[in-house]
Amino acid sequence: MTPEQALRDKLRKIEALFAGAATHGEKTAAGAAAERIRQRLGQSSETEKPEETRFSIPDIWSRQLFIALCRRYGLNPYRRRRMHRQTVLVEAPESFVTQVLWPEFQELSSALETFLSEITEKVIREEVHRETGDAEEVDEPARITR
Repeated sequence: MTPEQALRDKLRKIEALFAGAATHGEKTAAGAAAERIRQRLGQSSETEKPEETRFSIPDIWSRQLFIALCRRYGLNPYRRRRMHRQTVLVEAPESFVTQVLWPEFQELSSALETFLSEITEKVIREEVHRETGDAEEVDEPARITR
């Protein structure tokens, strides 16, 4: 299994976890998991009024993931004119945001960050220099006193 295939599999499992998949077959069906999450959102919308929630996501890759996740569940992420690019607004029931959307995003983002970090380090190590650790820490030079 390639690293990309492993990542895709992990992302599907994370989504299945938040969808409340009951059987192993359900856990492997990403489309079914997304549909169950949309149903949870619909149920929350029946009992709760959607509220505008503001997210600040400075990392472009994480923001792109968050926006895609919102759209996957039928939410419309937006920002108002003159807002910082890192700001994303979403109207959804608070329980859905706090129990599903944000925790799932954090799990997915962590998995992607780990993957991107590993790939980046591998490419740098193979194409630039084998040592990829931090810069060496040295003492400050002695100061001349008068």
